[in-house]
Amino acid sequence: MSVIEIKKNTGIIGFWNKQKERHPNITQFIVFLILSVGITSLQLILMPLIKLIFAQTSLLTISFQVLQLGSNFDGSAYYVFDYAAGSLASGGGGGLGYFLAVQITLGIAQIINFFAQRNITFKSNSNIWTAAFWYVLAYIVITFGAAAAQGFYKAPIYNLFMNTWGMGSFGETAADVITMVINSTISFLVFYPIFKIIFKQEPAKQG
Repeated sequence: MSVIEIKKNTGIIGFWNKQKERHPNITQFIVFLILSVGITSLQLILMPLIKLIFAQTSLLTISFQVLQLGSNFDGSAYYVFDYAAGSLASGGGGGLGYFLAVQITLGIAQIINFFAQRNITFKSNSNIWTAAFWYVLAYIVITFGAAAAQGFYKAPIYNLFMNTWGMGSFGETAADVITMVINSTISFLVFYPIFKIIFKQEPAKQG
């Protein structure tokens, strides 16, 4: 038995390999979870930085409120993407700058997520372009769904941290983190079953 084979059957690596053989779905989910947490952490770093950059531009004063779906409880219009002009501290919604910060952060994270989950978690050898097509389609649907759901919790969370608890700019950052974690959790719960479908392991072709 070679040194490499011994390492594969002893210690932590050996234990992990045995678990993969006994419980392939559980170990696959654990790897998916670890990668998801890492990518979420990356989003928590990128989001405030990109948002800060856009806050220094005129994008902050440009309203981005599109796809109205009825009204809020107070009678105001309910938008799927609701980013009113002005800073959050002044009562605005962050404007187009905030919207772009969110979408750019999610876009970068999802590109990394696609390759990491495909190659590491699912070890897929299926057609990458087909998988990418379905991944992008799922990402668009989830983005709209998460944005629509955000209308229910975004304003209360920011109001709680910034106004009710009087935490000011620190409260805004804390609210940023919480909303990003909620968005990531929604994506996490929805994407796993989708990955099981689009990231397949096809039998190797002979000859």
